[in-house]
Amino acid sequence: MKLIHKVSAVLATVAVFAVAGCSLADQKTKDANAGADKDGAQKTVTILTHDSFALDKADIAAFEKTSGYQLKTISAGDGTVINQLRLKKDAPVVDGFYGIDNFTVSEVIKEDLAAKLETPVEPASLMVDGKLVAIDQGDVCLNVDKTWFAQKGIAAPTSFDDLLKPEYKDLTVLTDPVASTPGLAFFVGTIAKYGDEGWKEYWQKLLANGTKIASSWSDAYYTDFSGAEGKGLYPIVLSYASSPAESKGATAALEGTCVEQLEYAGVVKNAKNPAGARAFIEFLLSDQVQASLPQQMYVYPVKNGVELPEDWAKYAKRAADPIKVDSQKVAKQRKAWLNDFTALYQSVGK
Repeated sequence: MKLIHKVSAVLATVAVFAVAGCSLADQKTKDANAGADKDGAQKTVTILTHDSFALDKADIAAFEKTSGYQLKTISAGDGTVINQLRLKKDAPVVDGFYGIDNFTVSEVIKEDLAAKLETPVEPASLMVDGKLVAIDQGDVCLNVDKTWFAQKGIAAPTSFDDLLKPEYKDLTVLTDPVASTPGLAFFVGTIAKYGDEGWKEYWQKLLANGTKIASSWSDAYYTDFSGAEGKGLYPIVLSYASSPAESKGATAALEGTCVEQLEYAGVVKNAKNPAGARAFIEFLLSDQVQASLPQQMYVYPVKNGVELPEDWAKYAKRAADPIKVDSQKVAKQRKAWLNDFTALYQSVGK
């Protein structure tokens, strides 16, 4: 089984946005009352998600039975959830959304893309501005191929700084921060660690030490990484704290490099069926769904006390103290940071 991880593009071309926008436009019903009962009450709830959204059919059936709503999900394409919300802000064709992460949540609030929830969620720490609710969590971390390092007789790295050492030259593959969510998470994690100016020097040294930048997480993990099915050339890869659960401990996440990532759900402003969207959010926070998240989407539940699968508890524990990134700062400076990164990357001849 392949991991289901978020390999979302965070910046796409105008053409990609346009295509994705058309895909949602096509979902508009021909009859304004489609999906409604004779009194006009909406019986279908439509949720915008990313491509990695997956829930057990039995869970969905339970939601539809208990809520009375038929669930319809529309995939916006990886990385375009926020862009679809923007495109359809004045004429929304979905009721709710799932898949906004902590690197873009401030933009959703600033651009007024989500409606206020009528009822609070407990614990209150899961909510942002009374509009978005955290559903799952995870850590983006460097992973290592334990077998490779054991066979070479080299100690595995443990930190960001270790990647700059001569013994780790040409051993690391990361993902493009301009084109993928984990790449962006790692990138802003280095900024949080080294500061607004120090990160540039770090990345210059990192690239000079032979670090490869892959276009996507799947390319890096399944093709370039020596510890996955591709048996690639790189024993150090950017992935997730949950990844070692699949390898049964043959790989390990480096806790000192973990950057916190959360995903949120919300109700679309001016949605036709906000009550249905709120019911779906409550469903995502139910013990039943929270317990299924690790196996269905390879993410950790946000609710305390939810038991992890046995292999997760053994091989894929969350970092005790992951790097936490200021989402408001990311929203303000991401474009400038990524422009600087692109210029730096090109300057080293990659």
